[in-house]
Amino acid sequence: MLDPAAITAQFIKKFNAQPKLFRAPGRVNLIGEHTDYNDGFVMPAAIEFATVIAAAPREDRRLVISSSGFGDAEFDLSQPNNRIAEHHWSDYIVGTAVTLEKAGYRLKGANLLVESDVPSGAGLSSSAAVEVATALALTETSLFSLSKIELIKICQRAENEFVGMRCGIMDQFISTLGKAAHALMIDCRSLDFTAVPLPAEVRLVICNSMVKHQHAGGEYNQRRLECEAGVKHFAQFKPGISALRDVSIEEFESNKNGLSEVIARRCRHIISENNRVVAATSALAENNVAAFGTLMNQSHFSMRDDYEISCCEIDTLVEIAQAAEGVYGARMTGGGFGGCTINLVKVEFVEDFCRKLHEQYKISTGIDCEIYVTSASDGATAL
Repeated sequence: MLDPAAITAQFIKKFNAQPKLFRAPGRVNLIGEHTDYNDGFVMPAAIEFATVIAAAPREDRRLVISSSGFGDAEFDLSQPNNRIAEHHWSDYIVGTAVTLEKAGYRLKGANLLVESDVPSGAGLSSSAAVEVATALALTETSLFSLSKIELIKICQRAENEFVGMRCGIMDQFISTLGKAAHALMIDCRSLDFTAVPLPAEVRLVICNSMVKHQHAGGEYNQRRLECEAGVKHFAQFKPGISALRDVSIEEFESNKNGLSEVIARRCRHIISENNRVVAATSALAENNVAAFGTLMNQSHFSMRDDYEISCCEIDTLVEIAQAAEGVYGARMTGGGFGGCTINLVKVEFVEDFCRKLHEQYKISTGIDCEIYVTSASDGATAL
């Protein structure tokens, strides 16, 4: 875990100023994958891995950005249109700043020291953690504040419009509003949410396949286009359909003729996944962890077969986990095409599970996976 005192000392040494610190966590999604940009339901939890940004204002309007893990960058706030996404880690910081400026929030310059222990490229939303921590830091040093919902929307817009990844709102939402020991069931249309307690007898065990994903401009955006094609088809049969969230499984079965085989499978995943999130919320409310785990397993099969966002390494991890003692459920988590699995494991089996999963995955793939045991954490805050 990151050490705030060490980050503060590092900042003072580099910038000769006393900073304020801001923390935003990564997230793991327990169930509800790719439903967020379809106005559907998701159930993520914030995790203990986070981005911490130390910040202090400058007299000019420059952002001077430093990170021991990623390198340095600078940006002139007085010329926001002179910078486009460069496929550099600083895009998430600059994009958040540019989006704040475009929304009418005039920023002051700032020195920023960025440290993160959220694994990059693992599907744990390291980008949203950077965006949310940046928004907190820049608004604080500029002496104004945003409502949490406005901050979430700004950060999502930065990733959509500046970085170029058309993500839904889930990642920024849970990074901002996560609650310790709880998952959030989020309605991505209304932005209403319910905190759902996670059983004390289980741990969230995340396994990084070590297969990196890159979404911007690629398969992730292609899935959005496929969903939009599905919406256009179903809107012919019923007024008021503006997203796949508006199509029931019965309406899908009745009206799927005319869809290509691929688009039909994409739609079936989203529609059935929304139903699984609703059922999972009820299962947790009733402390029925076994039923919740079954829904996790079903979610993975749907992502693998209908949405086609898994890969052989992820499927191997899930197969090993689903056969292991003490595991309620296992599935891919995140945008897909690599990244991580999420496993719901009884506390007393966690150590043995981690050892066996690592051993068997190495035998099957030749890859040393990384395993993180975490609990649900609180969302973004000033430290």
